[in-house]
Amino acid sequence: MSGEIRRATFTDVEVVAQLFDEYRQFSKQPSDLTLATKFISARLVNKDSIIFMAEDINGYGLGFCQLYPTFNSVSATATLVVADLYVTQHARCVGIGRRLMSSAIDYAKAKAISGITLEIREGHSHALALFQSLSFVHKEGFLSYSLDIE
Repeated sequence: MSGEIRRATFTDVEVVAQLFDEYRQFSKQPSDLTLATKFISARLVNKDSIIFMAEDINGYGLGFCQLYPTFNSVSATATLVVADLYVTQHARCVGIGRRLMSSAIDYAKAKAISGITLEIREGHSHALALFQSLSFVHKEGFLSYSLDIE
């Protein structure tokens, strides 16, 4: 299962939205393809995220990586945040996640982006191993906090 990796465009909304819905279910959210389609459509129309996708020769989605551009005020540089990385159950352990992340790294290098950050939920040992193998390191002295606004 090789899977073509490419940057998603608006014509890919259906495929990416299906993957996004599966990703949300993997993250313990209820399936809502309408919500997923609206969300992914808005990201692509507004060009406020970069999405790389993997698909097989039949156009079936195998995985995606969604990045949000942001800035580091201290270094006064552009950065990327890995918001989502998902590979379908049947496409895991064949390098799709690595290839998606490599596409994100190549994109950052081509755009002279200074770094890529991400958060990972405890217990996701496969994802942690992937990120560490790609030279991502835990930044000592930094803690992650969030405030849910309902």
